[in-house]
This record gives sequence, C-alpha cells and structure tokens, in this order.
Amino acid sequence: MIGETSVVALITGAASGIGQALAVGYARQGVRVVGGYFPADPHDHRVTVGEVERAGGECLMLPLDVTDSGSVDALADAALDRFGRLDIAVANAGLLRSAPLLEMSDERWHEMLDVDLTGVMRTFRACVRHMGRGASLVAISSIAGGVYGWQQHAHYAAAKAGVLGLCRSLAVELAPRGIRCNAVIPGLIETPQSLDAQHSLGPDGLEKAARSIPLGRVGQPTEVADLVRYLTGSEASYLTGQSIVIDDGLTVRWPD
Repeated sequence: MIGETSVVALITGAASGIGQALAVGYARQGVRVVGGYFPADPHDHRVTVGEVERAGGECLMLPLDVTDSGSVDALADAALDRFGRLDIAVANAGLLRSAPLLEMSDERWHEMLDVDLTGVMRTFRACVRHMGRGASLVAISSIAGGVYGWQQHAHYAAAKAGVLGLCRSLAVELAPRGIRCNAVIPGLIETPQSLDAQHSLGPDGLEKAARSIPLGRVGQPTEVADLVRYLTGSEASYLTGQSIVIDDGLTVRWPD
C-alpha cells in the first residue's frame, strides 16, 4: 500500500516531534497527509506544512482537540473531503504532566486520560468509519506505562498502558474488516515533550539517561517515524495487535 500516491494518512499531534517527522517521511513516499495540531501548543504547524512540501508532498493541517469528539470527527471528515479516502491513522497527540499521587486531583487524572487514552479511541473511532480493507492504525504509547513505572507520572503511565490494551482489542475487532492495529512504545526520544524539564527529563536528564542506553544515545523522532511507516505499510501486512518497543535496548539491559 505505501508508495502509492493515492494513500492518505491522518496524524494527530503533527506539529512537532514524532508527528512532524512522520508527516515528512510519508511525504517522501508519496503519501498525502492530513495532520491535526492543538492551537494552544507553542509549535507552529506551518513548519510541518513547509517540510512536507519541501519533501514533495501534500499536507492538510487543521486544528484539533482530541478531547472533543466533534473536532476529531471533523478531521477525519476533512480527509475524505480533500482526498476522497483514508488509509492510515496514527494517534500521536499526547499530554505529559508531572503530579505526585498526593497532589493528583481528579481533574488532573481525568485530563491526562482524556487526551492520552480516550483521545486515541476517538481518533480511531472517527477514522475507521472511513476505512476499508488494507487500512492500518498505529498508536504511540511509551515505555512509561508500556514497560516501566514512572514516579510522579502515574496518570500518564496508566494512560499509556491503556493504549496497549485498546490496540490489542481493536486488532481483534477490526481484523474481519482487514484493518490492522498496532502500538509503538518509544523509549527515550528527543522531542519537545521529553525536553520539558518541568514535566519530563529535560536536556540534562536526557543526557544523563543516555548513559544507561546500550547504544549510548537517546533516539530521534525520525527513528520512531520509520517504525510507524513500516507498520502501516504492506511489508507489515501480517502484523497486528502488537506492541513494539523502540528504545536502543534500554529495557533489556542488565542493570550495572
């Protein structure tokens, strides 16, 4: 399927990081892109559009709030209106906030799950309505929740762990329609989210963490994007319901 100019991919969280890298990677393959961006984020979505166009592709970027079903449905509908089809959906939009348990209000808990878990469900629900045999879904999870626990991030880890169960179940449910669903579990990747020292590791934390990674470095968004593109391509046509870790061997290293 990938490589045909008729293919259309929808990506949430496409204004930066993994989502932006994925949009550009698809463009280089001739895949047309529909991207969603959250207007309150500081990232300029026009950068993604420019990068896609420089790669020879076509990109429709629209504002998106994954906590609003109407907003998500509108993005999927726009893909149909603009390109006439929808073949790939990548649920990449995410929120990361630090909160110890004793400071974990119901509001903080529900906000996180509404974006990082229910937002994935909304994205897939909206897209699957328009998809046929051969289509593919991928959700971005995290080693925090997907593999490890993370102190002061129980709500984030719970949401990311939930994504894995969601994808496994949808893989079974959608298989009779010929639609595949997988999850990607990134390790330490240098993105605007991980570089946020308040809610994540920050630059110093990433540099320190790199010493524990077998290959001695954190990953780049393009490396995760390459895996997603493989999972949504015809080469992975017999692969569904899987949760694939991409972490330079961090989670299999024997502690020093």
